[in-house]
Amino acid sequence: MASEKLYMESIDACYLRGFSATVIAADETSVTLDKTLFYPLGGGQNWDTGTLSWSGGELNVTEVRGRSEVQHFIGEDHGLEIGETVEGEIDWERRHAHMRMHTAQHLVSGIVYEMYGGARTVGNQIHANRSRIDFNPVKFTDEMIEELFHKANEMVDTNMAVTDCIMTRAEINAIMPPERTNMDLLPISVKQLRVIKIGDNVDLCPCAGTHIRALGEIGDLEFIGRKNKGKGTTRVSYTLGGCED
Repeated sequence: MASEKLYMESIDACYLRGFSATVIAADETSVTLDKTLFYPLGGGQNWDTGTLSWSGGELNVTEVRGRSEVQHFIGEDHGLEIGETVEGEIDWERRHAHMRMHTAQHLVSGIVYEMYGGARTVGNQIHANRSRIDFNPVKFTDEMIEELFHKANEMVDTNMAVTDCIMTRAEINAIMPPERTNMDLLPISVKQLRVIKIGDNVDLCPCAGTHIRALGEIGDLEFIGRKNKGKGTTRVSYTLGGCED
């Protein structure tokens, strides 16, 4: 039985902090729930943390994994059994940082594609205090980096709306080139895709991550560094104002 991912219902659902669920599987260190607000590791985004509480106690959720059945790791001797009801609460500061960081990644990836010859995003890692994006093929100069972050912060200042919807592959490909949306990396069996859109298609990309409602919520994008990863790939690292190390 798959876990229902409550944060996937809408952008607004990404802002929810608490939920009730039923245990559908349990082992020595973790439980699987019929529904969850906890984001599991995947798509370059790190997992949520928080707490699970029930009539027998409360424990910290330290790790979340799984694509279909989502496992919440809460340590040994938790005592939970199948059929029990739990109350979940996510760590909002960590979640909100991931939402801001991930939306910033979409924005920067879209700008790089448009400004620098269709350079693709070939990897990313989203964390609460700093994140990184791998681009190919591109070799950034200092001037290009300055131009990129200036443009990104200009876009943030517009406070453009961020929305989500469900689209087919054909619908997405009619708007954006497949190489921009990395359509080739998605299983061909998946026909209906959740899409994150910035403004009027400033960026449009299939994504199962958590995001904010408008660009202004990102705050200032701050360049940390770049690194040559070989074969035309450059890694750009950034943080956001208000995200502590």
